[in-house]
Amino acid sequence: MASQADDEQSRNIATNRRARHEYEILETIEAGLVLRGTEVKSLRDSQVTFKDAYATIRNAEGWLRGCHINPYSHGTDANHDPERDRKLLLHKKEISRLAGKVSERGLTLVPLRLYLKNGRVKIELGLARGKKLHDKRSAIKERDVKREMDHAAREGRKRW
Repeated sequence: MASQADDEQSRNIATNRRARHEYEILETIEAGLVLRGTEVKSLRDSQVTFKDAYATIRNAEGWLRGCHINPYSHGTDANHDPERDRKLLLHKKEISRLAGKVSERGLTLVPLRLYLKNGRVKIELGLARGKKLHDKRSAIKERDVKREMDHAAREGRKRW
């Protein structure tokens, strides 16, 4: 019998680690994706790239752009287009709220994580503001200081 931690691990398809470095995430939203059969099979094999991916609101609908899902290796000539725009499944209220925030404040919707939930592919979007270079540097410095402190604490425990 698999534990709940193993179940959580098996659901994660891909994570956009670069997004948290490039952007300050203000809010996260879960959305479904409209996919074709071969796309789902490729996603189960973690054949996805988030590089330059973002979400946009167009004609009162959410769209995921720039997300590359490799063609299914065992597919036929009916394979999907890897670079096509994919529709996001969001409620009308969520779409109007996000459209207002993105247009007014200059925020961006970036994909943070792609995962399976009850057999369905979901995407975690982040409402984000771009970081400046000095913000990125300070984040790296804080991370390095924390790593050194943790290392020193572990070394101190070994001596006793």
